[in-house]
Amino acid sequence: MSPVSLVMRRLNTRDPEFLSTLDALLHFDNGTDEAIERTVAEILAGVRTLGDAAVLEYTRRFDYLDAASMVQLELPPHELQAALDGLPAAQRAALEAAAARVRAYHERQRMESWSFIEDDGTRLGQKITALDRVGLYVPGGKAAYPSSVLMNALPAKVAGVQELIMVVPTPRGEKNALVLAAACLAGVDRVFTIGGAQAVAALAYGTQTISQVDKIVGPGNAYVASAKRRVFGVVGIDMVAGPSEVLVIADASANPDWVAMDLFAQAEHDELAQSILLCPDAGFIERVAASIERLLPTMPRREVITASLTGRGALIQVSDLDEACVIANRIAPEHLELAVADPTPLEAKIRHAGAIFIGHYASESLGDYCAGPNHVLPTSRSARFSSPLGVYDFQKRTSLIEVSAAGARTLGPIAATLAHGEGLTAHARAAEMRCEKI
Repeated sequence: MSPVSLVMRRLNTRDPEFLSTLDALLHFDNGTDEAIERTVAEILAGVRTLGDAAVLEYTRRFDYLDAASMVQLELPPHELQAALDGLPAAQRAALEAAAARVRAYHERQRMESWSFIEDDGTRLGQKITALDRVGLYVPGGKAAYPSSVLMNALPAKVAGVQELIMVVPTPRGEKNALVLAAACLAGVDRVFTIGGAQAVAALAYGTQTISQVDKIVGPGNAYVASAKRRVFGVVGIDMVAGPSEVLVIADASANPDWVAMDLFAQAEHDELAQSILLCPDAGFIERVAASIERLLPTMPRREVITASLTGRGALIQVSDLDEACVIANRIAPEHLELAVADPTPLEAKIRHAGAIFIGHYASESLGDYCAGPNHVLPTSRSARFSSPLGVYDFQKRTSLIEVSAAGARTLGPIAATLAHGEGLTAHARAAEMRCEKI
């Protein structure tokens, strides 16, 4: 085991340059690479024009998977079931338990239609309907993200989506049994072994074999992210996510080893992931730093963790826990842990966070896999205006307006007056006509 030494950035809110230093640390350039953009634009145009033929060609070129037709790239339901049946007992039990918890949580999010009738008989309301068809992108190959399948597919199914199409690349035919088993458990309707921008294009535009979807969800690499940005408007998308983030607010009652490992859990995602600690106790910060140095060499992904923590991580001393909450709201993190003796007062002060993990036992990793709430969360400070993925992302709202004759006599003059004020005579006359005696 090679020795690894790590010196994390230390900050203090009393430093006059603290806020500018923090903002620079939080900044993530989500700019696009011109070469990637050109390639993605070419792929999207090819699939939009040629359909299946382009998807087959790009799959041969990028995934080294030769197929004569799209039929060969679609996995039949019995193969998904076989993947589930073939899992080791402990793995299957864990996957089933996670699926049950995620489904149960999201069933509480389902919105229902509603309406009310005014005194004059006018009925107003809102009709809730599920999206017809959704596409789910899942990274493939050696990567195994069954949790991503559950978190994206189950809310869609709870919402009532009629057809859920999953795309997952299988470079050189390499399939991941856990991912296929998760698709089986979640009730995915169709699975195609395609990936990259070509898979996004197939879902967005439709091909001879794949029907156009209404929305595309799920994570992917830079090519997938670029493709999702470009097809937005043709279809809906969940988000274009940035690197994973955790912010831990801790006091001296926390376990420094637990805090260090929670910082590692985000840092091991990739070199751009961000892990930050806010703490008013200088001694505890030193204990966390010591835990980091001691535990880091035991991590299989220690090089990635080191790059992440030194590049974008920080140990920050704050004046008190109230100030920690102020800083947390400025950061608006994807994941926020409240590793303090009494988290309830802090929870009330947090306005901006994708998910809040409350108390010493609420490890963020539990939320990633099995707690129940969705792990698809807003990143890069977008928790200021965005929410976790949920059932509501797969349902849409339609306004209902049923106007009685008496209601028209009440609403007509109001609408007509405002329409005349805007110079829209036809609008005004359409309202006025319904007030006139027939």
